[in-house]
Amino acid sequence: MSRQKLQRFAELATFKNVAQFNQADAKNKLKDFLDGNQEIILELACGKGDYSLALAKKYPNKKIIGVDIQGERIWYGAGQALDKKLDNLFFLRMQIESLEEFFTKHSISEIWITFPDPFPRERQIKKRLSSPRFLNIYKNILIANGLIHLKTDDLNLFDYSIITIKNNKGEIIEEIRNIYKQKKLKEILKTKTDFEKKHLKAGRSIHYLKFKL
Repeated sequence: MSRQKLQRFAELATFKNVAQFNQADAKNKLKDFLDGNQEIILELACGKGDYSLALAKKYPNKKIIGVDIQGERIWYGAGQALDKKLDNLFFLRMQIESLEEFFTKHSISEIWITFPDPFPRERQIKKRLSSPRFLNIYKNILIANGLIHLKTDDLNLFDYSIITIKNNKGEIIEEIRNIYKQKKLKEILKTKTDFEKKHLKAGRSIHYLKFKL
């Protein structure tokens, strides 16, 4: 690991707006942040937290939590949140498979999944964040009629997600293929992550799903 990465990991451990799975006080830090009755929105596989930051600005009265296992990526978003004094934004470094260890049943109002790894190979299907095992986790932690948003450039993942959601008795609320062809696009969908900018530069289309389980 490079010296720069080591330095960032050391800094990350001191950030008041970050809890890491390997810290003894991780759950207590999260609990302190969630103190109150505000709605909670998660961004899964948040990377550098572009969407988490946008959501925190858009919904100052809600609690936003970015979740990712990559500490160096979280370092960027958490640092910006501190600089911008976004006290309603928190980052959790952990595997998404462990969500139920950190969040109680029916405690989350919305989930955003932005440009997840599509895991294109057949043997990798279980790793897709819209696979049945993950949908079951989301269903357990979401409130009744809680919403899930998926944004991706991968059409195979997009189509797979639609089929899987329907097979698991979910309901597709909104389906947009190639969102930037829309005459009127919701402002939050215009938020561009680093991955999205690269995909757009490469000429790829961006697709969006909103659904509930």
